[in-house]
Amino acid sequence: MPEFDSGDSYYVFAHSVRRKARYVFEDQVDKFLHTVLATSHTRKINFPSKRFLWRAQLGDHQEEVEIDGELSSDQGPLPHARMKPLAHSPHEGRVNPKGIPCLYLTTEKETAMAEVRPWIGSYISVGQFETVKDLTLINCFRQQGTDLLHHWYNEEPDSDKRETAVWAHIDHAFSQPVSADNPTTEYIPTQILAELFRKNGFDGVVYKSLLGEGFNIALFDIDAAKLVNCFLYSAKSVDFKFEEAGNPYFLNATPKGKE
Repeated sequence: MPEFDSGDSYYVFAHSVRRKARYVFEDQVDKFLHTVLATSHTRKINFPSKRFLWRAQLGDHQEEVEIDGELSSDQGPLPHARMKPLAHSPHEGRVNPKGIPCLYLTTEKETAMAEVRPWIGSYISVGQFETVKDLTLINCFRQQGTDLLHHWYNEEPDSDKRETAVWAHIDHAFSQPVSADNPTTEYIPTQILAELFRKNGFDGVVYKSLLGEGFNIALFDIDAAKLVNCFLYSAKSVDFKFEEAGNPYFLNATPKGKE
């Protein structure tokens, strides 16, 4: 069975497709993708139809309604058509390149809302979706990968530990929150992996959310789940917690005004 060359094989692959050869892969990238596919069989999930998932979009919908002869503004969630990606001009994401639609869903309603990064006072339309067919998903998340992401070995570990580390890196790459400030090149490695999974019979990708307790499920077919209801929420608070993550530095300079 194929084995990863290193516990850091994902980073070697990502650097290659971002900075060296994107459309005609280097040999090491072909080998990496072959190994990813060969080790993916234990991560296959059968996801049945009639399962409920969530999707959120920033925004609300208001329209004028007549009540007892007087016009009034009726506020509610976004219309049905806005709760799915545009089929012909979807935005780019971790799983899909621009122009190729993908339906991003989550297992938890609160996670769906967190994934759109609302600000205090903003409105969030939250739709509940139901899968309409049995799906085969690739589960990139098999274990908490935080320790593996930052573990350094004096020498390469055995093949099982290399495989565990690489898949932890893959899950972390999919889980990284997407923002408008991200350069599009950051998405390329996970988009390539998603196309690999799609080509080889998977219907979508499961990966851990870093913004909530649930899991994200990205479906390649945007019609594989249908909207069954939709709610409107407003963001009342946004909580952040911080801890120091590295060594500080200090400049040998006198603060202004202290001369």
